[in-house]
Amino acid sequence: MHITARADYAIRALVALAAAADATATGPQLAASQAIPAKFLESILRDLKREGMVLAHRGRYGGYGLARPASEILLADVVRAVDGPLAAVRGLPPERLEYTGAAQRLTDVWVAVRVALRGVLESVSIEDLVTGSLPESVTALLSAEGAWQRR
Repeated sequence: MHITARADYAIRALVALAAAADATATGPQLAASQAIPAKFLESILRDLKREGMVLAHRGRYGGYGLARPASEILLADVVRAVDGPLAAVRGLPPERLEYTGAAQRLTDVWVAVRVALRGVLESVSIEDLVTGSLPESVTALLSAEGAWQRR
């Protein structure tokens, strides 16, 4: 699984907004707080606004705020908002792939990968990250043998 900079930055910006003392921040403030390129972040914030995750406030005291509670914004929704579907193979949904011969069961593997990915990203909210209380199903994965080793 490749997590894009857009997805990483979007999640970090939402976490920063959720943790903000006054619940709002400007684009430059968010960019500085998370060491994200400001122009790139503005593009991401537009996507998040379009998907109903952030509100943009204009004017002297303008900035961005969450459009709904942090507990209702799942990481899966954020990734989909900025990158599209969670799992695609060569740009296609896994269930639409057809393999023949010895590779025939590969479709099943790609669908299972998508289910596993959903299992994590659809169970963690922005609030979980702010509070540091990840779901037990996710923390259990962290203690699996080899979880912290790159292979």
